[in-house]
Amino acid sequence: MRRSARSTRATHQELPPALRDAVDDFAEHLAQVRNRSAHTVRAYVTDVVALLDHAVRMGCRDLGEVDLSVLRSWLARQRTTGAARTSLARRAASARAFSAWAHRAGLLPADVGAALASPRAHRELPGVLRADQAAALLEAPTRHPTTIPGRPATGSPTDGTPATGSPTDGATDAAVALRDRTLLELLYATGVRVSEACGLDVEDVDHGRRVIRVFGKGGRERSVPYGVPAQRALDEWLRRGRPALTAPHSGDALLLGARGGRLNPTTARQIVGGYAEAAGLPRTSPHGLRHSAATHLLEGGADLRAVQELLGHSSLASTQIYTHVSVERLRAAYRQAHPRA
Repeated sequence: MRRSARSTRATHQELPPALRDAVDDFAEHLAQVRNRSAHTVRAYVTDVVALLDHAVRMGCRDLGEVDLSVLRSWLARQRTTGAARTSLARRAASARAFSAWAHRAGLLPADVGAALASPRAHRELPGVLRADQAAALLEAPTRHPTTIPGRPATGSPTDGTPATGSPTDGATDAAVALRDRTLLELLYATGVRVSEACGLDVEDVDHGRRVIRVFGKGGRERSVPYGVPAQRALDEWLRRGRPALTAPHSGDALLLGARGGRLNPTTARQIVGGYAEAAGLPRTSPHGLRHSAATHLLEGGADLRAVQELLGHSSLASTQIYTHVSVERLRAAYRQAHPRA
């Protein structure tokens, strides 16, 4: 990764000044205007630098000389070097975004990327738990309260704070079990991303309306409801669990690590995976719980656009994959149960 980053920086510096400035302005637009994350900006810049480097090799010295044939040639070269369809689709999307921005900024006479086609990325249908399996997972912190594979020991600094060497005690174990139960309940009840769950503050929970305030991708805010079981888990955590783990550096974080800092997504993934293993369930992650929640909502009759709002998808197309999951589950049930399947 570091070698790739150095290569991108070096290639960027070797671009003609006008192209180099265009990349920098595009990166600033993504970060400041579009409010994209640093990771997303880095990915776009990597692709655009590679594209413009290819354009220079084809004889382009000015951005206005970059046309559709250059974009297609760049993608064709990626294809011949063995790039996966998903990578080609992402790079085409980067090229289209850059072309659209450059045209609006007056750097391109036309939005040449608008006509750029890309291979449709193959999307694996996400694995989901059955409703009874999800219920078993949510009960796992009660049935498997001891340290299990994938769940960090309570004495370990899983929240990014330094270890103090203090011994683990029963109160901490009980608090961590309440935290784990709350995490699992929230992930399944709301379908939020693991980063969104870990980013929740105490004040983001509206107990009266049973709604949490979530800040998703691009800083977009949305309200997501949760049910009675999640409310019970939250009440117990806030009454008995969180006070036992609270430290001076806890701040307003809703979910805390064993050392009192904000629970981090990596630890949350270990917790979910560990309890799934302990309960004898298929391999599961927070994203798997998100898939499960969306699928169960649609199977229960929820409107697709309502599920889109709950999940925080900017496009309905991202939500429609769950309709395919439900159909596949229906087909499987049909093949298993129908005498003439």
